[in-house]
Amino acid sequence: MGKKVIGLLGSPLSDGNTAKLLDRALKGAEDAGCIVEKILVTNLDFQACEEMMFCKDHDTCIIDDDMQQLYLKFKEMDSLIIATPVMTLGIPGKLKSMMDRFQVFFMAKYIRKKPLVSKERRMGRRGLFICISGMKIPDVFVGGKLTVKAFFDIIDCQYTDELLISDMDTIRDITAHPDLLQAAYQKGYALGKSLTG
Repeated sequence: MGKKVIGLLGSPLSDGNTAKLLDRALKGAEDAGCIVEKILVTNLDFQACEEMMFCKDHDTCIIDDDMQQLYLKFKEMDSLIIATPVMTLGIPGKLKSMMDRFQVFFMAKYIRKKPLVSKERRMGRRGLFICISGMKIPDVFVGGKLTVKAFFDIIDCQYTDELLISDMDTIRDITAHPDLLQAAYQKGYALGKSLTG
């Protein structure tokens, strides 16, 4: 069975510039021999973390919503691509809220010292971060990168590459810049090749 790469779209626009970049990265991973799945965070039905601490002693969350199926997918995937726009010098609220619900992985790894991801799978899991910003301002990607790096660490996925594109308010339509779409494809392909050899 082929290696599984999940593409997580944090943008609320399912056909926007961020989505198009993610699609190209996933196509690259697929062309490298991986099985790919795209998940739109905006389509998920889940509550914010309520810190009930059920996951301190269990391998799941007490809240029964779409996160339950996501936990299983994230245990079994081989790599992850996160694509999101910058919002308020960070990432969109729903994407951040979804990440916060991964306390299930945090508690298992750091509190119980029994990670939910097998040692064999942890060794090869890689993460690619694709992020766009409307404005070209200093440090615009810092907040998002810190959050995504922390999330990758919690789910045992090494932050290995990134594609950061600023000044999208000037660029407007990513399809008018095939070089940027090709960059996304190449990064997805490289991630896929790192898994399939």
